[in-house]
Amino acid sequence: MGAVEAIKLLNQSGYKVIIVTNQAGVAKGYFSEEKLQEINTGLLEIMTGQGAYVDKIYYCPHHAEGTVEEYKKECSWRKPNPGMLMEAAREYDLDMANSFMIGDKISDIVAGHRAGCRTILLTADGQTNASADAPKADHVAPNLYDAVMSILKIDTR
Repeated sequence: MGAVEAIKLLNQSGYKVIIVTNQAGVAKGYFSEEKLQEINTGLLEIMTGQGAYVDKIYYCPHHAEGTVEEYKKECSWRKPNPGMLMEAAREYDLDMANSFMIGDKISDIVAGHRAGCRTILLTADGQTNASADAPKADHVAPNLYDAVMSILKIDTR
């Protein structure tokens, strides 16, 4: 089972599905913000065409070491900061204690903890490759589908 099936399960269970993503490529001049928005729109169309629904995509185009001046800055939205998650909580009236942050990087887990979410780290080999003092995820899963199955098993809403 893949990502589309996982998102469908979340949709059917009443969860909001929100993507939060760092996009330093904008700040580094690899692609424009307009191109990123085209890609995101295409992704949403593909998902919808397969019966899955993503409520919103939040992205941070900033990076302190960027080469595009308007995007070269520290930003409260750039993970591991929780800005995108907190904006989603405000916009969608989310209960963060009953929300999950699923990600494949320790910065995702840190952002989730800072926002008050439960966290799931995606790691295909079961290894976190994190230092001993790095924040630990609440759960580890090999892929999005297994992460969603974990959520549905522990759902306490």
